[in-house]
Amino acid sequence: MTENQKTAGGPLGKLVGKAKEVAGSAFGDDTLAREGRLQQASVDAEVVAEREKAEAKQRQAEADLEGEKVQIEAEKRRLQAEVAEDRRESMIERDRTDAERQAAVDAAAGKQRAEQAEKLAEAERTADTVELAEMRAEAARAQARAEAIDPENK
Repeated sequence: MTENQKTAGGPLGKLVGKAKEVAGSAFGDDTLAREGRLQQASVDAEVVAEREKAEAKQRQAEADLEGEKVQIEAEKRRLQAEVAEDRRESMIERDRTDAERQAAVDAAAGKQRAEQAEKLAEAERTADTVELAEMRAEAARAQARAEAIDPENK
């Protein structure tokens, strides 16, 4: 690396470039003056390039951040949908369980009513049988009285 290249950049490079320009102008050395102006322009270009690089880096960081925000929002919506689906499934399962429980209660109540109806019917049959037996006994007694009154009417 030459001495000129070592001092070409940064604030020192700009100062050296200015000194070369002034010295070249003072001594009538156009080459030295032009070299000083070029060195200053080079330093200015480096400064602009560094600033633009920093701005580009900042814009890229902002774009990356915005992209992350979009991904986070999408993930948030996905998770909200998943939670909502889990809630719907839980409600469906709870409703199904409630319906099964109610069906079991209804079935037990129906069975109990059927058993009660069957017992009632059996009691009525027993009562009818007793009543029929009493009616037959009454008829037999009536028949016996009738025969006692009129023995020929058998």
